[in-house]
Amino acid sequence: MIKNAYREITRLIPEDSFLVEQRVKDDFDFPIHFHPEYELNFIYRGKGVRRIVGDHSDEIDDLELVFVGPNVVHGWELHKCNCKEIYEITIHIHNDLLDEKMLSRRLFKPIKDMFSRSKYGILFSRETTNQMMPRIMVLSKISGIQYYLEFISILNDLANSEGQKSLSVSSDEKEDFHNNDKIKKVYDYIQTNFSQTITLNEISKLVNMSPVSFNRFIKKRTGKTFIHYLNDTRISFASRWLLETDLSIGEISHKCGFNTIANFNRLFKQAKNSTPKEFKKEFIGVKRIL
Repeated sequence: MIKNAYREITRLIPEDSFLVEQRVKDDFDFPIHFHPEYELNFIYRGKGVRRIVGDHSDEIDDLELVFVGPNVVHGWELHKCNCKEIYEITIHIHNDLLDEKMLSRRLFKPIKDMFSRSKYGILFSRETTNQMMPRIMVLSKISGIQYYLEFISILNDLANSEGQKSLSVSSDEKEDFHNNDKIKKVYDYIQTNFSQTITLNEISKLVNMSPVSFNRFIKKRTGKTFIHYLNDTRISFASRWLLETDLSIGEISHKCGFNTIANFNRLFKQAKNSTPKEFKKEFIGVKRIL
């Protein structure tokens, strides 16, 4: 399962500090995955859902809160859950939200320790989750600097909470996607030019590789071919704009570099297991903090 994990491209952009996404769903259809951001995941009414973090797998109760570190393989599957209104809040956090200098301060030591332990995945106690639930649920309704301060306060209270449980025995993190110079160059180029046609020959020349060697290279590091990785980037931007703008599906399709709406709908459905219209309805809200 870990070997075939999917490298997710989250909707968190470089200018954000963190991103809060709320949704009501009847299924967990996103594949087992990893990403370079930290993730705090809250689930309510999810009894019977199966949780996977690293080498850990278990059936969850109706309520849970889990913190996962960068590049740790994780995911949730419907499994035995019969609820048709599962409430989920996912918070993606840049791995440099708090820099090393700040984390070295005595005041931030509990958070620093929690960040370090997140490579195993951390399950918080039911008591802590109950206490944090109202604060997490209203987080996206707070504005301005209070939004940021409240989230740091939540992290601090979680770090100091009792009954935390490490989930994975090993810290088998996937290769850090951005530490490879060639991959970073490809990533930056695609992030800038995804709305245009990008050919395999063009991207291969960028890193001085043959098309065959490059496709082998990116497949090894992302688990997908170049065209699949490019389309995933486009779908990531498309899903962001579906939730955060009033652009039409046709406008978003064109803005993301898809040649036809039909092709966009087909690839979006493959990636998200829902149409763009269905995807937009699923989310209660999205809030990003700059």
